[in-house]
Amino acid sequence: MEKVGVVMTSAMCGYLERELAERFALFKLWESPSESRFLALHGDEIKAAVVDPNLAADSDLIHSLPHLEIVATYSVGFDNIDLNRCRERGIRVTNTPDVLADDVADVAIGLAIAVLRKICRCDGFVRSGSWRRSGGEEFELTSRFSGKSIGIIGLGRIGSAIAKRAQAFGCKINYHSRNQKPNSSSNYTYFSSVLDLASNSQILIVSCSLTDQTRRIVGRRVIDALGPEGVLVNVGRGAHVDEAELVSALREGRLGGAGLDVYEDEPRVRESFLGMKNVVLLPHVGSDTVETSRDMADLVVANLELHFLKKQPLLTPVI
Repeated sequence: MEKVGVVMTSAMCGYLERELAERFALFKLWESPSESRFLALHGDEIKAAVVDPNLAADSDLIHSLPHLEIVATYSVGFDNIDLNRCRERGIRVTNTPDVLADDVADVAIGLAIAVLRKICRCDGFVRSGSWRRSGGEEFELTSRFSGKSIGIIGLGRIGSAIAKRAQAFGCKINYHSRNQKPNSSSNYTYFSSVLDLASNSQILIVSCSLTDQTRRIVGRRVIDALGPEGVLVNVGRGAHVDEAELVSALREGRLGGAGLDVYEDEPRVRESFLGMKNVVLLPHVGSDTVETSRDMADLVVANLELHFLKKQPLLTPVI
């Protein structure tokens, strides 16, 4: 039987690539010097698209694939997919929830600790020889993480995993979401306003989905409410935060520090961040562990197999 045509829009993980190639006729869009030429040549052969946040399944891409039946994103977020266009054409969409929540939550806590305890600067202090040259002089004092009040924007799978970890450090948990979570711990405090959440938190962690309502949900007023001793951690999407306002607040001392895994214009990071000692920067690796990459790949492949080969319900349908 002829294999179903599947296009990967960008390089993801080698394991996913191998698993797809074993089961389907795999096309690698990123290897073509011309996306438009590639789609003109192969668009009719493709029935599935595997995407990630690096290259969107926008209206143009969907239009270029007349026989597209399913879009599987190698991520939990699906803001990079034109869902309305998919609905119009009856195209199924899947994502990879659950499997990456623990890794992203680990990174969120790690970023908060790294900022407060100045882990990166301490490392540089030792590596540069400054500690030796100072005769063993102690590094400047830092601030503890344990016992801080943590504000979480988005108490979904990732936000809940963050809250669970922070509680183990004796932290007070505050949160904001579209609605109060009836099944959340009785020890969590709900705030209907992000501004009020920031005002009552020492560390603000962004872990919500990116929607029109949450785009730039963290702006000047929220940053100022967090205050000069506050720390902002973003493991959601870069567009959740007004980066220009964040830069200004960090420069002017209106915010204590920031830990960022995501940015407005990835992989381009604002030059202003690079010289700031109170910012810890990661290259969007919140879910990038060997274990989670494999689990995500398995979920992508399983959804495609269920759709094309087994004709059974999808495991993680978005639409």
